[in-house]
Amino acid sequence: MTTAKEIISYMESLRNDEQREVLMRFFKTAEGEYGHGDEFLGLKVPQTREVAKLTAKDFPIDEVPELLLSRWHEVRLCGLLILVDKFKRLTTKKLESVDEAIRGRDAILTIYIKYANQANNWDLVDLSAPYILGHWLMLPTHINDKQQVLDELAQSDNLWRQRMSIVCTWMTSKMGDPSWCLRYAEMHLHHPHDLMHKAVGWMLREMGKRVSMDLLRDFLRQHAHDMPRTTLRYAIEKMSEEERKQWMLIKVS
Repeated sequence: MTTAKEIISYMESLRNDEQREVLMRFFKTAEGEYGHGDEFLGLKVPQTREVAKLTAKDFPIDEVPELLLSRWHEVRLCGLLILVDKFKRLTTKKLESVDEAIRGRDAILTIYIKYANQANNWDLVDLSAPYILGHWLMLPTHINDKQQVLDELAQSDNLWRQRMSIVCTWMTSKMGDPSWCLRYAEMHLHHPHDLMHKAVGWMLREMGKRVSMDLLRDFLRQHAHDMPRTTLRYAIEKMSEEERKQWMLIKVS
């Protein structure tokens, strides 16, 4: 399969109406819910991963936007996973600083940001943002201001762009840099949506686990008194039971 139409046709042939109903409930697609209007074929993630794996290497990058613009959730996920695969192929030690690879990564990042609104559910963000946006932050680039790229996502009025700006820090923390997580956790600390409360707490937890629990404790000492309880609970999950109890006793101001 070397065209978007071929991939879409193949994935539509795998449609499973029973699984489709399950996914529509799980991803909150009813009116008034965060995933309202999202449409599913009923494919499981391993099926979509397999399509992406089999096609990514030789799939033309200029065909990816058609996948990202699909009405089908799973097709959009396939497009994102193809971008993830293509990006990963340009991140080997041998290629990190090669100009052609830098330009290739920047081109993938540009497509990802341009069509960010199409990653319109938490799984689409979580399975792509760390591996494209987060990894890009830690590599050489010809794009002048990395922070501006994330700030524009964080300051947008789109929930999923906002989630990208914090969830991508899973990778920066994994690679040893806590600064991105701390900046965007603080920026989103009082976000009104529960999905962001969970994301911020999750990324703080990962930063503490992968970089420094002391840095996490410093952040909590500054903010535990006014952060959402969901965020706090997620952030302290890797601490001892005794320490978790102490943090949860802090009164909300």
